[in-house]
Amino acid sequence: MLPFSRCAAGSALLLTALLAACSGPTATTDARRVFRYNQPEGLTSLDPAFARNQANTWAVTQLYNGLVELDNSLKPGPSLARRYDISPDGRRYTFTLRPNAFFHDSEVFAGGKGRRVTAQDFVYSFRRLLDGGTASPGGWIFRGKVLENSQGEPSDTCFVAVNDSTLRIHLQEPFIPFLGILTMPYAYVVPREAVQKYGKDFREHPVGTGPFRFKEWDEGNAIIYHRNPTYWKKDAQGKQLPYLDAVQISFIQDRKSEFLTFMQGKLDFVSGIRSGSRDLILYPDGTVREDFRGKFRFQKVPYLNTEYLGMQQDPTNLRGDNAETGRALQDKRVRQALNYALNKPEFLAYFLNNVGKPGNSGFVPASLPSFNATLVPGYTYQPDKARQLLRAAGYGPGKPLRLRLSTVAETKEYCEYYQKKWAEVGVQVDIDVNQAAAHGELIDNGRAAFFTRSWLGDYPDAENYLALFYSKNFAPAGPNKTHFKSAAYDKLYQQAKLEQDTEKRYALYQQMDRLVVEESPVIAVYYDEVVRLTQNNVQGLTPNPMNQLVLERVRKE
Repeated sequence: MLPFSRCAAGSALLLTALLAACSGPTATTDARRVFRYNQPEGLTSLDPAFARNQANTWAVTQLYNGLVELDNSLKPGPSLARRYDISPDGRRYTFTLRPNAFFHDSEVFAGGKGRRVTAQDFVYSFRRLLDGGTASPGGWIFRGKVLENSQGEPSDTCFVAVNDSTLRIHLQEPFIPFLGILTMPYAYVVPREAVQKYGKDFREHPVGTGPFRFKEWDEGNAIIYHRNPTYWKKDAQGKQLPYLDAVQISFIQDRKSEFLTFMQGKLDFVSGIRSGSRDLILYPDGTVREDFRGKFRFQKVPYLNTEYLGMQQDPTNLRGDNAETGRALQDKRVRQALNYALNKPEFLAYFLNNVGKPGNSGFVPASLPSFNATLVPGYTYQPDKARQLLRAAGYGPGKPLRLRLSTVAETKEYCEYYQKKWAEVGVQVDIDVNQAAAHGELIDNGRAAFFTRSWLGDYPDAENYLALFYSKNFAPAGPNKTHFKSAAYDKLYQQAKLEQDTEKRYALYQQMDRLVVEESPVIAVYYDEVVRLTQNNVQGLTPNPMNQLVLERVRKE
């Protein structure tokens, strides 16, 4: 890790050297037209095929576009496709492309001038995701959904360029959230010429269609983007976007140094606050402390993330203490008792300064439109109820219940709180702390009986959360980490996937979530929220539950 002073100084020098070229040799650029944000987590690629984490996603969002994009209410709408049509049977999607969307100027094109985006570019980009040679983690967005051949692979006719302006996608069967999936960065369009020229180095030589163009990446120090002067999008008054001249991404890894840099006015925005800074900025009730009021804009909004504890339902791969834990967790009454024993509001106030909402409904987070706490009542803090269920399951002073919980260092303190609450109802829990990679491997391979986990939504539909309990999605190949299996649940899931009426689909989602609550393969600890700190002179930076960073309409005053 670079020392803070060296990293900041390096970023400033690089920025000074590069900004003069933002808008041509005669233009001047000042800090009011440069947006500066920090990326404390590792950024590995500017290729959208590898946009698997927030760092990569935020960076590529400024450079690329897809067929469709999410609005502020998380509804998909036109982007590079000016309109689209879905066949009555829900299996054919037809997109008509804009005539005025061009790739960025680049040496990969004739004369260095960016060419128009065509339907063939999308066919190439989508097939590239599915190509084993690309090794993209994003192929899942199409596998199992688009039309397949007799070998179970995506067919040659699943993506069709009817002509330069018309693209068709054929699905195996209706999949209602498909438009939402197409808003993901994995589905952004890339030019064949750039990928073929740069190969694996396309990660650091991106060529997109977005509001900003790539200028420089000094790894570990800074990334600089310049305004795209030929961007296709305009605002409501007809003014071409973006308003900013440049974007600077820095890489200060220490969160306290990041906050100090923000308070010095050298960053325009910070997302998320860690435990070290949380108590400094917020009171336990989640409001901003007096020292900081008015010094920046504070926003706390729902986030598509559920933090949960999973309980393995398949004991096949469990060994030792995990096998004993697994046997105990086969009893639904034990799983329910563990739920009732946790005081989630107290936990949120004590550890997270009320950033988040108690997981007192089902697994689907509160930020999704199908969420309904009345129709899906979950578990509240009822320690007496927990003790009754444990006694009914055969546990008590003469037969104590001992469990082992697997976690990572980052959440060890949380687990010690859970441990204390469970002890109060007579359950002794040992905490097993592992490295993140080992923790994930234990869970994926069914060797952890009881574990901490989170599910961050890939797209804004409850199906993405409820897929964690569908029996055909068993880990490691799928997201069903607990190996929960229920014929009734599977039937509802299949119905919901095909139901095109929104309200009827939501009712099916709620039925499924009620079943998850009843069977309790998981404990929904809390539904996350995202905190954003923004300088007072920044306008147009709007948060949403996907925690996207969209800078094309941002301006600084």
